[in-house]
Amino acid sequence: MESVTRIFDLLQLYRGKYAGKGDVFAWKSRGKWADISASDYIRNSDHVSYALMALGIVPGDRVATIMGNSPFWNFLDMGILQTGGVHVPVYPTLSVENYRFIFTDARIRVLFIGCRAAYQRIKPVLNDLPDLQAYFVLEKQKGLKDWSDLVRLGRKNSNRDLLGSIRSSIRPEDLATLIYTSGTTGRPKGVMLSHVNMVSNFTAVSDILNSRDVNRALSFLPLCHVYERMLNYMYQYMGISVYYAESLDRLRENMREVKPEMFCAVPRVIEKSYATILRKGRNLKGIQKLIFFWALNLGHRFDFDLIRGPAFRLKLLIADRLVFRHWRGAFGGKLSIIVSGGAPLHPKLARVFWAAGIQVVEGYGLTETSPVIAVGTFEPGGVRFGTVGRPLTGVELKLAEDGEILVKGPNVMMGYYNRPDRNAEVFDEDGWFHTGDIGELVNGQYLKITDRKKEIFKTSLGKYIAPQVIENRIKESPFIESSMVIGENRNYPSALIVPNFEYLRSWCEAKGIEYSTNAEMSKTELVIQRIQREIKELNETLDHTWQVRKFILMEKEWSVESGELSPTLKVRRTYMQEKYAALIAGMYGEQIDYQPRHRDKKVKKPGKGFIRKK
Repeated sequence: MESVTRIFDLLQLYRGKYAGKGDVFAWKSRGKWADISASDYIRNSDHVSYALMALGIVPGDRVATIMGNSPFWNFLDMGILQTGGVHVPVYPTLSVENYRFIFTDARIRVLFIGCRAAYQRIKPVLNDLPDLQAYFVLEKQKGLKDWSDLVRLGRKNSNRDLLGSIRSSIRPEDLATLIYTSGTTGRPKGVMLSHVNMVSNFTAVSDILNSRDVNRALSFLPLCHVYERMLNYMYQYMGISVYYAESLDRLRENMREVKPEMFCAVPRVIEKSYATILRKGRNLKGIQKLIFFWALNLGHRFDFDLIRGPAFRLKLLIADRLVFRHWRGAFGGKLSIIVSGGAPLHPKLARVFWAAGIQVVEGYGLTETSPVIAVGTFEPGGVRFGTVGRPLTGVELKLAEDGEILVKGPNVMMGYYNRPDRNAEVFDEDGWFHTGDIGELVNGQYLKITDRKKEIFKTSLGKYIAPQVIENRIKESPFIESSMVIGENRNYPSALIVPNFEYLRSWCEAKGIEYSTNAEMSKTELVIQRIQREIKELNETLDHTWQVRKFILMEKEWSVESGELSPTLKVRRTYMQEKYAALIAGMYGEQIDYQPRHRDKKVKKPGKGFIRKK
């Protein structure tokens, strides 16, 4: 493998080792998959660089992008980086206030906007940015500079010698990107990552896949987040073709079209896939249904020690022939690897996917660590269910007295941009980065994440509650999609629960329960009673002080657009406690005079059929 010390050195692989590759990237254009070749990639990246040089961008200048996943993201990324510019990728779904803060804080010089809708969203901010000297809307719109104008500017001002000189002057230790955290509990923080931060991570992670036969990966998590971005670099480093899904809604269709060997996901995506499979199994009849659930229960018991025994292996072979091969068909037929990160995945799901021939490895990390700290591997003993694997090669890890995970390594960020106060909080005097996550080491080597340090709360009785532990247990129920446990400074824990509406629809049909909308379904007495049974069974496995005494069924799914989820699909707890303050107060019999700051979102008042006591 040729030496890669700076991110844009990946382009050298496409000038040499992968020069003949015809589908470096692919995406849906006008309803058909369109390939981007190695020469396309290099040429377009260079056009971006020449255009930025013509606009006066010099090493250290910040250039921002607001766009979804497509090969154009990669052209812009490499084009920015090989001029020494600092890439500031921003989510397309942020508030105007957050856009204004980020662009002002980073002093953005040039801005690339992916589509007309994003332009309309950001338009009110553009005149408030004194450092902004140019912006382009890639999707053609009258009166605005677009992709063709950018390419034309690059061609007109191409200077290969100057670009080569600039590339040579960029060091691995130089700042490559500013990634602003989603700001779920305050204003966004700019995480400064150098070339070596990212390169050390994707080269170390690539070692895990070296022995695997992977030619094509499907990408659907946002590239502006460090998780998918690092993996995108890893794909390029290994010569794996990257196919960009159209959307989460079309994920199943895209998988059948692309037939990927691997993809990376957050647990929420895996849980939804499993729920769909479970619903289809529930709709089977007679012997087919019996066989399905026999195979499912066998998969839930999957263990690496068990498969060494001939009896279990034979049962697994039969289950594969009758059931599991159809699962793989739903994912395109060639899928063998899923990398899961961003939140804990229930061990039951990991086991059953392994049983089905789809090997799920979990990883753990943060934006501040580029991101991987620990990950499972495919070597013997590389995966232990319920953990996120061992620390990545080159990463040092230890646990503080309170269980907080501390790390050192070449992947750890340079610091927070313009925030010396926050840097002093997260780095101790010995240089250890404090992650804010609580964990434990299983058998002294496998890392298990138990909760976020700042999310652990204390009840009015003085008992500490780790909400993530309870929430992950709640999600074991096929009737429940997600939840948020609350109860700080109150007598007991309660929960906001989003039902699995897709699963409930088939259950209601089987029970003859009539409804017209999801909201009506969530108010139906029999549905509430069924969820109550699930919570009762959960409570029997928890300590008395951790038991969920009351809950509210939400009328619709939480989403990024409606504000409950961050762009990485994590629950925004501070926002949620404000948005649903009236509902939460009602569960505890409190009266509040509440006026939501988010006036565009309706806050439902507590009412009959929503609050249920154990």
